[in-house]
Amino acid sequence: MQFNQNTSSGKANIIGIIIKTIISLAVILGVAFFISKVDFPAPKKEIEKIIPNENFKIVK
Repeated sequence: MQFNQNTSSGKANIIGIIIKTIISLAVILGVAFFISKVDFPAPKKEIEKIIPNENFKIVK
């Protein structure tokens, strides 16, 4: 007895890949949109640190 394997056509695979790509792009763009809406805290004053010249070393 011989078994025949029924495979799907090439068009069905291409449509599936296109749908998955569109969904994944929509999810990525949605996440980027919502991250841009979040107001992250920022320092209110400028941080300034004086570094003495003794710490610098010349590397060749």
